[in-house]
Amino acid sequence: MSKELERCQQIERSLITTYRKTIWSPFVLAVKKYRLIEKGDKIAVCISGGKDSMLLAKLMQELQRHSETPFELVFLVMNPGYNEINRKKIEENAELLQVPITVFESNIFATSEAAAGDNPCYLCARMRRGHLYAKARELGCNKIALGHHKSDVIETTVMGMLYGGQLQGMLPRIESTNFAGMELIRPLYCVLERDILRWKEQNGLEFIACACKFTQNLTGGDDAPFSARKKVKELIAELKKDNPNVENNIFQSIHNVQLDTLAEYKTDGQKHSFLEKFEKTEK
Repeated sequence: MSKELERCQQIERSLITTYRKTIWSPFVLAVKKYRLIEKGDKIAVCISGGKDSMLLAKLMQELQRHSETPFELVFLVMNPGYNEINRKKIEENAELLQVPITVFESNIFATSEAAAGDNPCYLCARMRRGHLYAKARELGCNKIALGHHKSDVIETTVMGMLYGGQLQGMLPRIESTNFAGMELIRPLYCVLERDILRWKEQNGLEFIACACKFTQNLTGGDDAPFSARKKVKELIAELKKDNPNVENNIFQSIHNVQLDTLAEYKTDGQKHSFLEKFEKTEK
């Protein structure tokens, strides 16, 4: 047995042994609880080259091997304009982890930077998702799987309140509005980022971060695009010192919304007010 294959098997085994409680079980919980995978699905697992998407690829492989529900997988890598070093790193990690990737080209980094100027990240994310949907559909897939994890869900919820003035979560499963019959799923929905980092570090793995020229040139000042998320991470870490359940409480809050206590809320794009109840009574 080659050293590469042996190491891959050790990494795979760690998911259902060392990290069974913190990664494998929460992953399976999300798949079952939110009905993310159904018989006959063909799922494009979208790999950016970071730790989250590469872990997702391994978990989906493992699930496919043991699941009683038959489904197909495609491991999709979009090259939005990576430099040679980052592209090579993605390919090397895919080979090490025995993930058979399908690579396709785009020029999203250049396009989003030219169009959005000093803040291209939002446009870049939307364009990437659109390209992934289109390629996945071309390959006969009905779902794309992204590597957003539980910590992303928690931080996004808090960021919406503190910086966006709204209560807004992140769904584990979404029907595409632009690509009929396509869905987006988030199988890492119940897995915390710190456990992904532990898996990565214990197995001696190295992955790329956001690889666009814009973020590579950031100095990390207060005006950096990711400073809001960083500050929220720090806030949650500080709150956990007094209350270790802070993360789970925030996560549970988006599963336990009390609409009757909210002054206003939106559903399907329409705004509703608590005053509607009084108006019905008056009539």
